[in-house]
Amino acid sequence: IGNGTAGRETEDFIQKRLRLKKDVTVFMVNEAGASVYSASKVAREEFPTYDVTVRGAVSIGRRLMDPLAELVKIDPKSIGVGQYQHDVDQNQLKKSLDTVVESVVNQVGVNLNTASKHLLNYISGLGPKLAETIVEHRAENGAFQNRKELLNVKGLGPKAYEQAAGFLRIPDGDNPLDNSAVHPESYTVVKRMAKDMGVPVERLIGSRESLQKITLNNYVTDQTGLPTLKDIVEELAKVGRDPRGKVKVFSFDPNIRKVEDLKEGMILPGLVTNITRFGAFVDVGAKQDGLVHISQLADRFVSDPNEIVRLNQEVQVKVLEVDIARKRIQLSMKEA
Repeated sequence: IGNGTAGRETEDFIQKRLRLKKDVTVFMVNEAGASVYSASKVAREEFPTYDVTVRGAVSIGRRLMDPLAELVKIDPKSIGVGQYQHDVDQNQLKKSLDTVVESVVNQVGVNLNTASKHLLNYISGLGPKLAETIVEHRAENGAFQNRKELLNVKGLGPKAYEQAAGFLRIPDGDNPLDNSAVHPESYTVVKRMAKDMGVPVERLIGSRESLQKITLNNYVTDQTGLPTLKDIVEELAKVGRDPRGKVKVFSFDPNIRKVEDLKEGMILPGLVTNITRFGAFVDVGAKQDGLVHISQLADRFVSDPNEIVRLNQEVQVKVLEVDIARKRIQLSMKEA
C-alpha cells in the first residue's frame, strides 16, 4: 500500500474488513515519484492498455519486490532528495544523482534475464543502445543461460563484456558463479579453491565456514593479488544479489491519526522523512511531520544531523510540544 493520502485508512480497511489470513503481510511502501512514473513514457511503453492509477499501483508493488529496478525508471529528483534540491545547479545535481544510481546498481548487480533496459543502462560498459539490444536479444532468443552468451548480442564486444559481466547475474544458469559478483576471469581461481577444499563450486558459494578455511596466499599470482582474492571470497560469501536483510513491518501507533491525537509526553515510533542542517523531520502517523531539532537528536553535541539519522530510519521519539493551530509538532529523540 502506498504511504500517501489515505494510506493508513486503506491499510485498516484491508486488514479489518477483508480479514486477510494471518500469513498475509501488509506493507506500507514509499510512493514518492509513483505518479510521475505512471504518466511517463516508460510506463506507457510497459503498460499501454492500463490507465495511470493501475500503472501507479503496479509501480508501488514492484518497489517492495525490487526497489532498485523500479526506482531507476524515475528521475531521482522526483523521488525527493532534500529540501534544497531546487536551489542548486540542476545539471550538477543530475550528474551527481546519476553517478550515485550507477554506483548502487553496479554494487548490487542486476538479473540479466529480468532487468529492464532502464536498469541495464546503468551497468558499467553498457549504455542506452546496448541495454536496449540486450533486451531485444533476450526477447528473440530466450533467457541467457550463461554470461558468455552475452558475446552473441549484436554490438557487444569483448571490452564491453569485460566491463559488464561481473555486474550481471544469471540465477539458475549453467554456472553457479554467474549468479555472483565474481568476474568470469576469476572463475579458474574459484574452481581451484573448490577442488582443494574437496567440494563442488556450488557448495562453496554462501558457505562462510568453508571460505574461512581457504589460505588465500596459496592462490596469489602475478595476475591475481591478495586484495583481489579477498574480494572474491567476500563475494562468494554472499547468497544471491539482494543485500537487504530480513524485512520488518513498521507500524505507527494505532491511536495516532491526526495532529489532534498527539499529547505532550507521548513516546511514539516514527520514520525519518527529511534531514536538514537544523534537525530531522519524523512522521509519527499524524499526517504532519514533526521536527526533531538538532539539539534533541542525541544527548551530546551534534554538528551534523546525518551523523545520527538517515532517511527512512525507524526511530522512537517523545512529543515535546504540539501546536494544533499551526500544525507544528516538536519531537525529541534524546528523551525518548
